[in-house]
Amino acid sequence: MEFANKEYLLLLLLIIPYIIWYVMFRKKTEPTIQMADTNAFKFAPRSWKVTLMPLQMLLRILAFTMLVVVLARPQTHDAIQNENIEGIDIMLAMDVSTSMLAEDLRDDARKIQNRIEAAKVVAAEFIAGRPNDNIGLTIFAGEAFTQCPMTIDHVSLLSLLHNVRTDIAARGLIEDGTAIGMGLANAVSRLKDSKAKSKVVILLTDGSNNRGDISPMTAAEIAQSLGVRVYTIGVGTNGTARYPLTVGGSVQYINMPVEIDTKTLTDIANTTHGKFYRARNAEELREIYQEIDKLEKSKIEVQRFSRRYEDYQKYALIALCALLLEVLLRITVFRKIP
Repeated sequence: MEFANKEYLLLLLLIIPYIIWYVMFRKKTEPTIQMADTNAFKFAPRSWKVTLMPLQMLLRILAFTMLVVVLARPQTHDAIQNENIEGIDIMLAMDVSTSMLAEDLRDDARKIQNRIEAAKVVAAEFIAGRPNDNIGLTIFAGEAFTQCPMTIDHVSLLSLLHNVRTDIAARGLIEDGTAIGMGLANAVSRLKDSKAKSKVVILLTDGSNNRGDISPMTAAEIAQSLGVRVYTIGVGTNGTARYPLTVGGSVQYINMPVEIDTKTLTDIANTTHGKFYRARNAEELREIYQEIDKLEKSKIEVQRFSRRYEDYQKYALIALCALLLEVLLRITVFRKIP
């Protein structure tokens, strides 16, 4: 616990002269009765009220102390902690082109999912299983941009991942297509200043490069020069895939050929000392992420922030109770006449 106004704690020094006054001078200020002889009271038993009389003084000191503490504004400890933990720096590069809407992935329940939803579910499981890693997210279609920079705040990352949709290309917000080179280059740029010993990009796509100003192999060479390993995943069944097409306000399905440039994805992985994977269903995709999850870890330094909030309520309550009890005792049990 910390105090925002520590200088108020100096008021506690006033307790010392009060105790001295109570012990040495208080009796002289109380009303007395003059008697010719007090020998009759010399051996009289002492009343319990007299014994408990100092209780009032203790309650006043307690109330005063608690009020001073309230004025000093007690707060929870607010600190920045630097911790060394096991982890690696990871960027997820996810294809969000309209072809990711193809419904050709089945999960364990034999339920058919489109590619983007399956990729998001498995990626979320992967993120949840690596709480100590710095993880970020790049999305790409005909263009690429960072959806979330690398962070240890996985709650925010998962929220941004959940909001990833393929209709940004369908609505013309970005150019449609598959710019693998641009997606990889964007992810690598987020890792160039990383000091982690292990830097990884997990690139997931369902097509072949047909857009962008940077070729996939150029991006791979940049990654290799920066010590970034790239794990590539080609997602989609073999042959054709069921694709939803909106016609006249209704949705019709057509069979769309699956064209994954496995050679380029393999070359990217080999150039960066990574590995190429092929996912034909949701379970295979999950197994791929589980295998990548077994990557070696290295020490990284993270900063943890603790939240500050006022913590005066309980001290104010103690002061109020002590003050009320002292007043109640003074007008009842310890009442003086006159």
